[in-house]
Formats: sequence, structure tokens, C-alpha cells
Amino acid sequence: MDVTEIVKRPREEKRSSATGAIRIVLADDQKVVREAIKCFLEAEHDFEVVGEVDDGLAVVPLVERLRPHIVIVDIAIPGLFGLEVTRQVRQRSPQTAVVVLSRYVNEWYVTEALRNGAAGYVAQHAEARELIRAVRSVAQGQRYLSAPLSMDDVQAWLSQSRHAGDAYQSLTSREREVMQLVAEGYSSTRVARRLTISVRTAEAHRANVMRKLRLKNHTALIRYALARGVLPPLEPLPPGFRAARRRRPTAR
Repeated sequence: MDVTEIVKRPREEKRSSATGAIRIVLADDQKVVREAIKCFLEAEHDFEVVGEVDDGLAVVPLVERLRPHIVIVDIAIPGLFGLEVTRQVRQRSPQTAVVVLSRYVNEWYVTEALRNGAAGYVAQHAEARELIRAVRSVAQGQRYLSAPLSMDDVQAWLSQSRHAGDAYQSLTSREREVMQLVAEGYSSTRVARRLTISVRTAEAHRANVMRKLRLKNHTALIRYALARGVLPPLEPLPPGFRAARRRRPTAR
């Protein structure tokens, strides 16, 4: 996201929430990015940033408490990847729309975000005004896709994609949370502490993940997490990259 154009005009007097301000929660682990986004969003007279969070696991509880109109989530937020955050927000707070902010502008990430319920998908290299346009469009019940994405292309991708046989869909929300933390290098003890569950429960969830995905070891889990978009790629993918949706890693 290009923050060089952060508005310099005086901030207009805001409308109160009672008179229709668009209530927004920001979810990004980089404080400087959150502050920049908040600055240019709140320069709009009818935008109100009501909450901020730097951890994917904390997004849903905050949304359930604040009930914002829109959540803007960084796809690579740690703790719980942005795609799963999107799914859980839409599941737990259906009235809240999600705009995904992403450096990955390619078929697989876009279709997964929309399939999980995202209403908007904005590239991080876009201009700041584009995020504002996305928020306004989504607040009006429309879908917004950042250039160079087109609705025709995305509809074609969605119609071609299939999830039949995708074992990831059989994982519970808790198992997905455990899977991400384990993939990030958390031990069972740290997972338990992070999720406020017992070590035995954390180990049981991890075992269920390995069994359902037919993975034999931690290395296989890392491969799967990278291929499935649970973890971001080690390097940003080029805009023209087309990830293979149908090929999933298997334990070797």
C-alpha cells in the first residue's frame, strides 16, 4: 500500500456512529502500516476506525465485541492467516464484511479469499485511494477487486475451481488454528498457552490435523501449509503467477 499520498487536507468533522459512520477494524501486524492506513481512512468524514489488532487469532474476538461494518485484514497476518481470519469472521459475524489487503495478486489467493467470504481484495502496491474506494464499495454491498484483477477473470477462476476431495475443508476452526501455530514453529506447550487450552488438547488437535491431512511429519506439515496458503510464501509471488490449486502436498 502506497502511503506517500496520505491526505494532507484538514480532517472533516466526523459523523457519529449513530448517524451512519462506517465502522472499521484494522488487522495488520505492522504498527506503522496500521497507523498509516488509519490516518488516511479517518480523513474521510464518514469512516471510523473502532479497533486495531496485530494478531490473527485476536481478530474474531474483537469483531464479535465491536461488531464493525468492515474488517481490513492483511493476508499474511501472523497467528491465523488472513484467509482463515476471513472465513471465521464471516462465520461468526455475518454482518461484517472483509476486505483483504494482500501482496499476492494471483488466481489462487484471490479465489480462496472470495470463497472464504471476502467482499474486497486490494493489492498492497495499490494507491491509498483504492483502499478507500474498496471500503465504500463493500459498505454498499458490492464486491471490489484491485487492479489488475477483473470480475470476469475471478468468476471464471471460481467456476473452474473445485474443493472436492480437499481434506483441509474437513478441519475444524480450532484444528486450523493449531495447524498454523505448529507450522509457525510453536511447540504443543506454546500452542496450548496461545489458545488457552491444555497441552493434551493441543496435542490431540495436532494429531487430528496430521491424520486428516495424511501427513507423517512436521516437514510435510510445513510443505502443506505453504501450498495450501496457511503460511505465506517465503518470497512474494509475481503478479502473473498462477498457483496450482488442485495439487496438494502429500507426506513422503
